[in-house]
Amino acid sequence: MENKLPSFLLDQPSPVSFKQGKGRIKMGFLEEGIHHLAQLIKKGYVQWELSSGSGLFQKIDARVKVLFLLFFVIIVNLKRDLLSELYIGGFIFSLALLSRIRIVTFYSRVLFLGFFLGFLIAFPSAFNVITNGEMVGPVIRFSKPINFWIYHIPAEVGITREGIYGVIRLTLRVINSLSLSFLVLYTTPFSEILRALKVLKVPDTFIIIITLCFKYIFIFSKTAEDMHLSKKSRMVREATHAEAREWIAGRVAFIFMKTRLRYEEVFKAMIGRGFSDTIKLYGFPKMRTGDCYAGTFLLFTGVFFLFI
Repeated sequence: MENKLPSFLLDQPSPVSFKQGKGRIKMGFLEEGIHHLAQLIKKGYVQWELSSGSGLFQKIDARVKVLFLLFFVIIVNLKRDLLSELYIGGFIFSLALLSRIRIVTFYSRVLFLGFFLGFLIAFPSAFNVITNGEMVGPVIRFSKPINFWIYHIPAEVGITREGIYGVIRLTLRVINSLSLSFLVLYTTPFSEILRALKVLKVPDTFIIIITLCFKYIFIFSKTAEDMHLSKKSRMVREATHAEAREWIAGRVAFIFMKTRLRYEEVFKAMIGRGFSDTIKLYGFPKMRTGDCYAGTFLLFTGVFFLFI
């Protein structure tokens, strides 16, 4: 019988045709960024196994934890000295340990976001162009001061002691605020947080928006990962920068249209099931004695940090 297979399918590859590290398709910076962002979002919010654990904070009522979060975030932003921020950070660290949270994973995310949301944003204020004070590190020297519109650039531009103090203080505030938020999110089921907000008289519209946004986070991260995997499985060469930008623009438009259709379907389904603008919750457990003790302890601890 005559063999009708194409000749290129019958060729045997040479043993040295493929070398280790060769033939790997590289994805563009934007595609990889979207993929890692989706993974970060999914890992940061999917914490069901931690919220159902047997640690200290998992046993406390959700209403106490929501009030604790609001109270301590206010305290963190009211304090103006670094030592108090460090004390609060140590207290949050001890709560995370007692709650049996994976400390390395927990603080790797907190420090990563704190670096971008705190340090990088505040770092320009360390220069004497923005914050006047004692110069500790000159960076640039000009022949004479420069006046541009309402801005004055001195002849010597550098980092000031007061500027460094402000950057460190803002960074610690951001890290402590993120630690508080993640501590509550990691130890409390999302449904219990919503129930606690309802009991604390948060408007129903606000709760509905939080619920829909939280649900969409999972849809967005899963869709982004699926798009990244589908493109990667179909590529036989490295994409150019122009092709990567074109693909990103097309995927953004696709996600926008899919989001619009999904929310229209969800809205019609909610209306079809008799949805009104009022959220009703049933069967919320009464606060136990241990929850009252925990709430009292956290209250007095917060007051102590507020006045030290």
